Amino acid sequence: TCQDERCCPSRRPHGHIRGGQGVLYLRGLPGHGGWRQQHRGGLGERVQYPASAVLSPDQQKGRLVAWGHWTQCFSGHGGGTIIGSARCKDFRSREGRLKAAANLIQLGITNLCVIGGDGSLTGANIFRREWSGLLEELAKDGKIDKEAVQRHGHLNVVGMVGSIDNDFCGTDMTIGTDSALHRIMEVVDAIMTTAQSHQRTFVLEVMGRHCGYLALVSALACGADWVFLPESPPEEGWQEDMCIKLSENRARKKRLNIIIVAEGAIDTQNKPITSEQIKELVVTQLGYDTRVTILGHVQRGGTPSAFDRILASRMGVEAVVALLQATPETPACVVSLSGNQAVRLPLMECVQMTQDVQKAMDEGRFKEAVKLRGRSFESNLNTYKRLAMKLPDSQIPKTNCNVGVVNVGAPAAGMNAAVRAAVRVGISDGHKMFAVYDGFEGFAKGNIKEIGWADVGGWTGQGGSILGTKRTLPGKYLEDIAAQMRAHRINALLIIGGFEAYLGLLELSAAREKHEEFCVPMVMVPATVSNNVPGSDFSIGADTALNTITDTCDRIKQSASGTKRRVFIIETMGGFCGYLANMGALAAGADAAYIFEEPFDIRDLQSNVEHLTEKMKTTIQRGLVLRNESCSENYTTDFIYQLYSEEGRGVFDCRKNVLGHMQQGGAPSPFDRNFGTKISARAMQWISSKLKESLGKGKRFVSDDSICVLGISKRNLVFQPVAELKKETDFEHRIPKEQWWLKLRPLMKILAKYKASFEVSEAGQLEPVQHRGPEEPAAI
Repeated sequence: TCQDERCCPSRRPHGHIRGGQGVLYLRGLPGHGGWRQQHRGGLGERVQYPASAVLSPDQQKGRLVAWGHWTQCFSGHGGGTIIGSARCKDFRSREGRLKAAANLIQLGITNLCVIGGDGSLTGANIFRREWSGLLEELAKDGKIDKEAVQRHGHLNVVGMVGSIDNDFCGTDMTIGTDSALHRIMEVVDAIMTTAQSHQRTFVLEVMGRHCGYLALVSALACGADWVFLPESPPEEGWQEDMCIKLSENRARKKRLNIIIVAEGAIDTQNKPITSEQIKELVVTQLGYDTRVTILGHVQRGGTPSAFDRILASRMGVEAVVALLQATPETPACVVSLSGNQAVRLPLMECVQMTQDVQKAMDEGRFKEAVKLRGRSFESNLNTYKRLAMKLPDSQIPKTNCNVGVVNVGAPAAGMNAAVRAAVRVGISDGHKMFAVYDGFEGFAKGNIKEIGWADVGGWTGQGGSILGTKRTLPGKYLEDIAAQMRAHRINALLIIGGFEAYLGLLELSAAREKHEEFCVPMVMVPATVSNNVPGSDFSIGADTALNTITDTCDRIKQSASGTKRRVFIIETMGGFCGYLANMGALAAGADAAYIFEEPFDIRDLQSNVEHLTEKMKTTIQRGLVLRNESCSENYTTDFIYQLYSEEGRGVFDCRKNVLGHMQQGGAPSPFDRNFGTKISARAMQWISSKLKESLGKGKRFVSDDSICVLGISKRNLVFQPVAELKKETDFEHRIPKEQWWLKLRPLMKILAKYKASFEVSEAGQLEPVQHRGPEEPAAI
């Protein structure tokens, strides 16, 4: 690659936007969690001029109201937006855009980063198309000279989608959606306790305008009895079907019913379905005590989730890199998330697809509307239908196959959601499902029991492991486990757990030659707070732990702000894997994070102390340092605490906090509930397909591809044989040899105001929007 920054934009040093041009940050929609982190992400990349799109009533329209300073973006843990947000009528007219162009030229800004929904992004694209004409008009009127027209002849535009509705096509997740889901699930969890006590039915209305994403994912995360979506209206006669479903659940001794309604819910005739209408139906037909709760703008507020903070930081930096690499020929793009991959997509293609969804719904083409929403939405909908609706036993073809489900390793929030999904998908596929209690140790002792559809009701929101879990490996119990598999005629095994589950799977694979009982399909679903399982970018439980760390760090930072000139050393879990420490530092806005994967010495510690000493001279007089529990044998938490205390004497004082096992507890986050549900459902589909191959043939499974780890890799769910994963594993330190999140280390350092290089864009080149055919499987 060329090293000359004049001809290779990607080689330009950070802080130098071409020709000294600035970047303007605009906001154009109601606030949500995560925007502050976007501003922080952009400023961390040395953007020069963040500004507000607020149009005030005192005629200061389009004027710059706030210059971007580093210290302004240290409050990434707050909700809403620092620079303000508003909808602008004037910008819809050419006269308004002419004023905006004049203001930008005056400030030398020709790079525009727009954070908003489809309306804001469409407006920005129109502004970009008209740019040269606007400059010519300004020059003609004498408001700018011809030299300015030549110098600022092109406007670069990059969009970031900020919306709690997650209604923008082309991205799996918009910034703010996960935080809104946190608010919804907090309310749902609280309501479920009172509903259970009083045997009530609750109708919950969530936001989303004409998009049902929040309603759908909330229903999936809490195991709702019924959900109403604008994209997938209920069929004719839904009133009777819903009442039958509610009464059947009560007959199974379920003490409550939860109905989730999207605010834009409609029937097949495009007529609105309201919460009050549903309440009246339930009361009239069933006589149940029914209450309506409309969540409203509660969903927009509150503290941003860890997921939103990290997503916003990644997208913010990607947007700045896209601007740095832009040329006059580059079309306006939007920075999106596909699986776990940041991608750049043509802005107007995404806007057009978003508008096509609404058009399809207006015209009654609802199946097409669901497909246009994207693979993630379709996958959520299909999974919800499978888990919520149980067919009569007479309609389920029996396979005479028995499937065992076992939890292995340390507890992780979301394990129960995974078990629930596995059991229900397995039963709907015609299998008998067997729960194995207390891990491999319980397996050997025969702690096995058949588990039914109703037995796993209400498991989604419960933390820990209801089945019980132990770290014991199967090696010394192989004879006993084989005997139990023979006794219970286990035809397939689903293992949900962490690195111990991975090692256990390897031991079972190696024992196949000696014990034919192990020649059955086996699949592992990663579930550990450490996120150290090879073959998957994410593990069930890691997001909940990350939110616990982030929340604790926010409280500690507040304490440090009150006492002034105080630095906190926080120790996180994870074994030798630094995922929690690194990502927790990124989400909480820490000054440093010490991890095993990046060796450090006394010089690095000295540099960090000097950095904090300089920081105490600014208005932000606090410090936060995270340390992975096994990052160094000698540089322990106590050592670092004592070093900082001594070297910072007279400048700052120091405190330490070991978070410990609180990271494994608590109610699962919305991400972990849904990730656990979908990945486990997909694992059971794989097991069913394997068993179908051997139906009536007595086939023994001995090939490598019959014993796998299921994980998310970049954009897709992937089944990887454990035999192939062995070469990708560092067994001594119980971590994968390559870990995707290490690419974000420089970002964490840049945002903490260290000099670091972040030259490689995740996305690279502009990609076309993917139009998936009906034969392609939906992703997670």
